[in-house]
Amino acid sequence: MSEAQGEQLIDSGPVRLDLESDGVARLRLNRPEASNGMDVPFLQALYGAVMRCHGEARLRVVLLTGEGPNFCAGGDVHAFASKGEQLPDYLREATAWLQISASALMRLQAPVIAAVHGFAAGGGGFGLVCAADLVIAAESARFLSGATRVGMVSDAGVSVTLVQLVGLRKAMEIVLTNPVLTAPQALEIGLITRVVPDAALLDEGLALARQLAAGAPRALAAAKRMIWDGLGSGVEARLPEEARTVAELGGMADAREGLAAVIERRRPKFTGR
Repeated sequence: MSEAQGEQLIDSGPVRLDLESDGVARLRLNRPEASNGMDVPFLQALYGAVMRCHGEARLRVVLLTGEGPNFCAGGDVHAFASKGEQLPDYLREATAWLQISASALMRLQAPVIAAVHGFAAGGGGFGLVCAADLVIAAESARFLSGATRVGMVSDAGVSVTLVQLVGLRKAMEIVLTNPVLTAPQALEIGLITRVVPDAALLDEGLALARQLAAGAPRALAAAKRMIWDGLGSGVEARLPEEARTVAELGGMADAREGLAAVIERRRPKFTGR
């Protein structure tokens, strides 16, 4: 994806933030060498960037994109696997940063548009898709929940947002069987908003962002707030249980086996321990 024009609010590191004169911000996941896989430093940077958006009075809309071949491949499996028996503590910290980042995106007054190319997978990529207000996907984009595939569960509020987006039965299928969804399939079930040609993704994302940036900011903020607040008991009420469960499962041999299987590109052998 091409460089955004405008003021660079965060110009280096694993997450970058640019602001155009019309109030459109580009929030860019910037670990292309790791498919924007999320480790703790990355997630800390993501939270810092989102909070910078909260404090920027000129900002009218956020366009969330990923650098490199993928939007976000989820958690950094190499970082996770390297922790061994210390994985639960690491996951507890990583999950905390991811959850407050996702919550901060939902609570941001400005609309958030995710422009997805390549894979959006795991609690990170898939979770951010579910936490965005609108999602535009390239025709070749792919979506994968993936958490149970490595002996874990979804986080970032997916236990609430996914059900609201696609319905109970489809959400169960997605999180239990881990299908790789194409962009047209994701559109058909309501996971995303629009599918566009690969070459047009950034232009289409910026066009939608500029359309929203020209709208009535207080009305858009109020409409967004009321819709997110209408999700039953609310996403944030589920976050502590998600975090507890992720950390608990991270301490099991199955989680270490699942991560090793992904890294070694083989089928995992789960034992229930």
